Amino acid sequence: LKGSREDVRIIGRRLGVGAVLEGGVRRSGDRLRVTAQLVSVDDGCQLWAGRYDREMRDVFQIQEEIAQSIAEALQVLFDARAAGRLHGVRTPDVRAYEYYLRGRQCFHQFRRKSIEFAREMFHHAIAIDAGYAPAHAGVADCSSFLHMYWGGAAADLEQADASSRRALQVDPRSAEAHAARGLAVALSGRFEDAEREFLRAIALNPGSFEAHYFYARACFQSGRLERAAEMFVRAAEVREDYQAWFFAAQSRAALHRDAEATAAYRTALAATERHLELNPGDARACTMGAVALCRLGEPAKGLEWIERALTIDPDDAGVSYNAACLYALEGQADRAIACLREAVRGGFWHRNWARNDPDLDGVRQDPRFQELLTDGS
Repeated sequence: LKGSREDVRIIGRRLGVGAVLEGGVRRSGDRLRVTAQLVSVDDGCQLWAGRYDREMRDVFQIQEEIAQSIAEALQVLFDARAAGRLHGVRTPDVRAYEYYLRGRQCFHQFRRKSIEFAREMFHHAIAIDAGYAPAHAGVADCSSFLHMYWGGAAADLEQADASSRRALQVDPRSAEAHAARGLAVALSGRFEDAEREFLRAIALNPGSFEAHYFYARACFQSGRLERAAEMFVRAAEVREDYQAWFFAAQSRAALHRDAEATAAYRTALAATERHLELNPGDARACTMGAVALCRLGEPAKGLEWIERALTIDPDDAGVSYNAACLYALEGQADRAIACLREAVRGGFWHRNWARNDPDLDGVRQDPRFQELLTDGS
């Protein structure tokens, strides 16, 4: 909801919460000013407010102070375990933390260039703080996705395995580390081992988007569509993400639950439109919105969106794959196969995902599609 102009009370009701924390951060050199206020959703009254003028190096202290102040404002009684979670988290060097945040932002753009850039950011974080487990997990995540979708290089697989192991070695209680390990293990087809890692990550941090999202993707790729739909929804509830909402809808479509899928595509389209308001140049979002539009009976508009995506980023193989999905939905088999071949040439191809992708049902029996499933060429 960043950038939303809606009243806090309306936002709170949409989220189903009793209070909303809002505020802002201003930075001047190494100085920070953080303002925050906690607002009651019922009547819009301010429950608490604070202002913090600090050095950048104090950013983690500010986070702790705000958390404590809100807890007191809400009269929350933390048990010993909760208090341990609040105070027992190791804080990295601020510079490493900033590189980590930049890496995560790029990682979720799901483009080859952005994922490669994200991996660089995580490596920068590790160079500053070699004991920062989430940064090692980030390297592993990038390497896993690059291996899965862009070329299947053995070096990426080895990096995913080594970095996820290192993340766990540095901090066995890191949810990011367990999620990264689960994703890396899933690459070798050891789904049960991967599932244990994902569930451990969720137990350590129920608010981890990556743990839910990676688990959902692994379920989809292994054909566990019911569980995939459930976990994609949970991921989107943890953090609104148009991709998670879209895949939740896609999972239901693959289960042939048409009414549920239609409702889910409406949710996915609304999330995508909100995302595009703030990120108008996101080609991947355009492609997913295009497919949702076609699923919802607006093919002309969907085709407009896909052309927009191809104009924004004509060389991204992931965009080509999603364009193929739309053309397959619209019965344009030749264009769909052409885009799939373009995706494969660009290094974007995951056979198990394509086998379960309902958007490709229109070309599933096409010998050319079967050939791609067989040899990926």
